[in-house]
Amino acid sequence: MSTEASAETPPDAHPDAPVGNPPGISAGNPPDASSGAPAVHAPRRGGVVWRYFGDTRGFLTAPQLLLLQVAHPVVGAGVADHSAFRAEPWQRLIRTVGSLSTVIYGGQAAATAEARRLIDVHRPMKGVDAQGRRYHALHPEAYHWVHATLVRGPVDALRLFGKGLTAAETEEYYREMRDVGRIWGLKGHHLPPDWASFCAYYDDMVAERLEMNRSVQDVLDELAHPQKPPVWWVPAPLWRPFAAVAAHYALLVTIGVLPPVLRTRLGLAWTAKQERRLRRFARLVRCLMALVPPPLRIAPAMFMAYWNTHRPGADPRTRRPPGAAV
Repeated sequence: MSTEASAETPPDAHPDAPVGNPPGISAGNPPDASSGAPAVHAPRRGGVVWRYFGDTRGFLTAPQLLLLQVAHPVVGAGVADHSAFRAEPWQRLIRTVGSLSTVIYGGQAAATAEARRLIDVHRPMKGVDAQGRRYHALHPEAYHWVHATLVRGPVDALRLFGKGLTAAETEEYYREMRDVGRIWGLKGHHLPPDWASFCAYYDDMVAERLEMNRSVQDVLDELAHPQKPPVWWVPAPLWRPFAAVAAHYALLVTIGVLPPVLRTRLGLAWTAKQERRLRRFARLVRCLMALVPPPLRIAPAMFMAYWNTHRPGADPRTRRPPGAAV
């Protein structure tokens, strides 16, 4: 494998070995400045991650990220055995978006608390997959791969549906997302040091580790036939025609943005006609989003972070005004 953070399993990465707590955090205490370890910060207000991670254009490629994640054998087995995705796809989506938004836009205390919650949720998720392979949801390779898809997703979405990030912005974005990985509990040696080595790691994972499995098929089936949201104000007669259009474009974007080598491995057809349709759709999105002021493009993600940290039962120590400095 091509980088120090590659899929080669490090000595501490036994499938039954958890990643551990976020670095420098123990029993809810803040990072200890006297330890000599570099400080790990949540994304800062106005930084590259803050400006672009929650851009609404990223929602268009979100199903592709889920497909990439569950194509990893450990993630796919964990989702198949422990997730309610098939029964409650909309609730699962809202929880995931809320969790990500909290880590990116919720501030240091909220990001740390959410990372600790995620580790606690995933700690008991282990078992044996359909191929007889043991797995654990906190296996560092799998945990890193999920983080990697979230790093790459917004960059690809902005390149397809916008002007894309400059080279300098991409490097800064990756440095900040590296800190997000550390907050989530990954160790420094699991994370490639720069964007070029990250891309080499990412391509290597796609080429060597991803596979077709039951969870991949479940995601494709849900995209093709999306369930009605569980809310009274979306009646079934109105949902059915909307769902047909949404499914068409969701599959178009999801399959079209997948790496070609993975499309072939998953047996997903892709034609020149589909490519032209995707490019036309992307041009339409670019034109429409050019009319939206940049702050409004991340407003839904900021609202989700605010709701997650201010809803009843939320830890009051994680609360802060929306948009406040970290």
